Amino acid sequence: MAASINRVVLVGNLTRDPELRHTPGGTPVCSLRLAVNSRRKDESGQWIDKPNYFSISVFGNQAESCAQYLAKGRPVAIDGRLDWREWEAKDGGGKRESVEIVADSVQFLGSRGDGDGGGGNQFVPAGAGSEASADFPASTDDDIPF
Repeated sequence: MAASINRVVLVGNLTRDPELRHTPGGTPVCSLRLAVNSRRKDESGQWIDKPNYFSISVFGNQAESCAQYLAKGRPVAIDGRLDWREWEAKDGGGKRESVEIVADSVQFLGSRGDGDGGGGNQFVPAGAGSEASADFPASTDDDIPF
């Protein structure tokens, strides 16, 4: 039988400022909320973005760094795993459950100034110039066949 794989990679923007807390044992935990858009064409052929929202937990020194340097609107890349939780509601509402992402690594994208509501942030890989390569001409969304 093959080994199980539980891996998640996301790139998106934070929808709120990070929230830092500590476990009873003193381990820092930072909660992030990430929006990742899916693009598709609607019935009229226009491109639309559908946002998907994800809850992320970051532990340890990385949690403290996230709380210190990240802010709402900042683009980040997350590499982690899915974690399913179940608990009893405090208000007597029965069992509750959620799936969240436990981050193994958080890559800060853009610059510190990108957080304060600065829209239009786009991740460009290191070494990618502003000009298209002669081997790969510039393309538009209309070039994509789906």
